[in-house]
Amino acid sequence: MKTLQIPYAEQLNNATIADAALVLEESGRKLVIESVNWPTQFPYKPITHCVVARSSQSLFLRFYVWGNMLKAVYYTDQSPVHEDSCVEFFCKLPGADEYRNFEFNCIGTCSASVRKGRKEDVRPFSTEEMKTIKRLPSIVPKAFNELSGHFEWDLTVEIPFDLMGLDAQYLPEFIEGNFYKCADDTEFPHFLSWNPIETEKPDFHRPEFFGKIVF
Repeated sequence: MKTLQIPYAEQLNNATIADAALVLEESGRKLVIESVNWPTQFPYKPITHCVVARSSQSLFLRFYVWGNMLKAVYYTDQSPVHEDSCVEFFCKLPGADEYRNFEFNCIGTCSASVRKGRKEDVRPFSTEEMKTIKRLPSIVPKAFNELSGHFEWDLTVEIPFDLMGLDAQYLPEFIEGNFYKCADDTEFPHFLSWNPIETEKPDFHRPEFFGKIVF
């Protein structure tokens, strides 16, 4: 199990998402999403890393991706963005039987829910809850079909602790989670993770392979 320490950055309190992107560059901690868990079936490995930090109320993530294609068909929240050029963050409290998934395509469209498994007891967040997830994509947030070539993009997001199932006034010592990069329905499908996954087929919905995220 990998361990990640989330630094506290006071500058993130009441920061705009644009300001947060700059603060993350100065004060965040970098992790690399590089585990190719199914190399025979899906060997493609776009360069992907994420910079993380927290305020007193939220977790901030800035993903960076360098890859050979780009796709963003979905522009409405709670769409299957994992089929596009996508980055993801899943998390849970230790011992909990539910976890939360936050999935974003490269233009910031988000799919997020509370669930017990891929298809088990899935409770999508409401429209109002989704509005509290702030996003700043480097790409103009307009849908487009898959493009070929070499592309660099980044995405900054703010996820309130309450959507993560946490009380901001009493954060636990640590939670469990994983970070992912995927693009299921593209010319170069891939399924990368921060903490390795040991399953026969691609499956991100496996909390037993989450790493340790320390506050």
